[in-house]
Amino acid sequence: METSRPALTDHELVATSSSVVYSNRWMSVREDETLRRDGTTGVFGVVEKPDFALVVPYADGGFHLVEQYRYAVRGRYWEFPQGSWEDQPDADPLALARGELAEETGLSAGAMTPLGHLFEAYGYCDQGFHILLATELTAGETDLDEEEAGLISRWFSEDEVWRLIAEGRFKDAPSVAALALFQRHRAEHGL
Repeated sequence: METSRPALTDHELVATSSSVVYSNRWMSVREDETLRRDGTTGVFGVVEKPDFALVVPYADGGFHLVEQYRYAVRGRYWEFPQGSWEDQPDADPLALARGELAEETGLSAGAMTPLGHLFEAYGYCDQGFHILLATELTAGETDLDEEEAGLISRWFSEDEVWRLIAEGRFKDAPSVAALALFQRHRAEHGL
């Protein structure tokens, strides 16, 4: 007797079954039984997280960065302001970017320019991130939530940011990717 298989017309790999093996308010982990076009079966784990916004706050030839303790890697590192809203996983990226910028740095932006959308780690996670350039910055007060305890914000010249990267003090891959998109934008449009 022949069993029916899912159509593999558009994808090289499809799920034949799927189950959530872990979930909390920030993420879920799904385990899929998979099937390839050649009939090979396997298992694939996927971390599901909502997209986030990453803000590149640029002023006076430099960037406003934040530093906070990142539990998973047991260290404090500099990065661009970023985040998502657990209670609004489908939040508008522009509103999210404005909110995260104000929350983490106290800054508001007179102009926000989309630089692109990338995936954080698509080998195991479906999370993507929207990169927005924030300019015409105005200072204000931060509004940190309890998960951001100890977060600090500071302006760095562009040369200092490259030094932080070289010294291993700026290791956030989405932030480094955003810096590359910023440079491309500046080369094409000037700043």
